[in-house]
Amino acid sequence: MSTQSAELFARARRRIPGGVNSPVRAFRGLGREPFFVERAQGANIWDVEGKKYIDYVGTWGPAILGHAPPVVIEAVQAAAARGVSFGIPNPLEVEMAELICRWVPSIEKVRMVNSGTEATMSCVRLARGFTKRDRIIKFEGCYHGHVDALLVHAGSGALTHGQPDSAGVPDEFARLTIALPFNNLAAVRETFAKWPNEIAAVILEPIPANAGLYFPQAGFLEGLREECTKHGALLIFDEVMTGFRVARGGAQELYGVRPDLTALGKVIGGGLPVGAFGGRAEIMDQLSPLGPVYQAGTLSGNPLAMAAGLAQLRELERIDGWKLLEELGARFEQATRDSLGETGTAAVFHRVGSMFCLFFTPNPVTDLASAKDSDPGKFARFFNHCLDAGVYFAPSQFETGFLSTAHTPEQLDETARVVRAALAS
Repeated sequence: MSTQSAELFARARRRIPGGVNSPVRAFRGLGREPFFVERAQGANIWDVEGKKYIDYVGTWGPAILGHAPPVVIEAVQAAAARGVSFGIPNPLEVEMAELICRWVPSIEKVRMVNSGTEATMSCVRLARGFTKRDRIIKFEGCYHGHVDALLVHAGSGALTHGQPDSAGVPDEFARLTIALPFNNLAAVRETFAKWPNEIAAVILEPIPANAGLYFPQAGFLEGLREECTKHGALLIFDEVMTGFRVARGGAQELYGVRPDLTALGKVIGGGLPVGAFGGRAEIMDQLSPLGPVYQAGTLSGNPLAMAAGLAQLRELERIDGWKLLEELGARFEQATRDSLGETGTAAVFHRVGSMFCLFFTPNPVTDLASAKDSDPGKFARFFNHCLDAGVYFAPSQFETGFLSTAHTPEQLDETARVVRAALAS
């Protein structure tokens, strides 16, 4: 690690728990300390020493056009000149709501919040208020933010640090959350049978992206829709990661399954803090001030975040960004699979659109248990080799990588050379 980064990390540890403001940034289990970023542009980031990296984290997904795209920067600058926060309605939040409802058919009404965690938390509260039931089904490895009721058998940083649950979550909360294996529809049916008329909702990432990246098997999402409808429970898709990234209408567009509620974030903020949740009008109208379910936020619909998100989404549509991302993703996947074959590496590579993950296991990965078969030592050596060579992948075996429209064929070719050398080593 650079001298400046080491000094900054030492200072940070004196005043910030663990030296970081989000656990995965600590680089735990990698045998090194984190580096500090000075600036970012396009598909590149530069650390405080001036070293350049090709970035495949993209601020964990929001940077779908790359870092600091002019269209977004200009929109933020223009919005900031009019005032950075109002705390009263502004036209941009109406435009964002209309765009989301137009692009995601399952969403008839939507409310803006400030993070993905806030979005999923609000979905659960709303589901309980609407159904007048308390129990929630979630799936092992699906991470829905640091919500007490959902931080049970979670993924993301909780999994990376060997603590898939959290201290400080009351047992009473955890008992109302039923964690099941992903892709196990039989377990879902058994759970509904065990607690008839008690389950408010089933919440999941339709494409889990916080325990690595793996996919719903044929019929799984459709089966969940059927069971929820049959038993009067709501189906909640957490599309904070996949929304507007894997397709214009998210994973629900790819799989043709319509949830009752959807949580969104990342891409709709253009890099600024944002979240949203929406769904059927009859459910959303249970929110205050119309209904009895309370939810509020001073900075919700913040004009800077709305301006950035609208600029990014409209630019994506203008350039047909999803077609470009699929082309870049296919090229990246082919190069990675060629490298695996040439080096004889026993690993599993998953990709959907511009999202990807390399699992260091020879076995298929379909759920959390199979993802955890991966070799963290091999991942650490791979990560460190790539980082030293100027390629920055997500600093955990259990996180997803992201491409952006700013990645060039030349950068993908350079990355392929680095990956091949890392695997060979």
